[in-house]
Amino acid sequence: MPQLLFRGVPADKLKTISLGLAEDLALVCECGTDNFTMESLHTTAIFGGLTEGESYPFVEVGWFERGQAVRDRFAEAVTARLAHIGIDEVEVAFRTYREDSYYINGKPCG
Repeated sequence: MPQLLFRGVPADKLKTISLGLAEDLALVCECGTDNFTMESLHTTAIFGGLTEGESYPFVEVGWFERGQAVRDRFAEAVTARLAHIGIDEVEVAFRTYREDSYYINGKPCG
């Protein structure tokens, strides 16, 4: 946790920045790099009944709330790393979990 789900970002490109991104995010969140999971989801964009190909770059972050300042720095770090691989436009959205509603191996975190 946090979990990053990437849409419209090819896995081979994500691999090239994943270590550096984890290091950046670990500094932002003040935790270890092993706290982050990243997944590149295969998606196909469909508009008006037509298949359009790859989806617009979008990153969904599932996490426990850390405040506006951390959210801002997190989104900036993701955006900057994606720019390194030629993705100049991206949207980042946060989905916040409550610790008392998040379970690991059947046990609540909070």
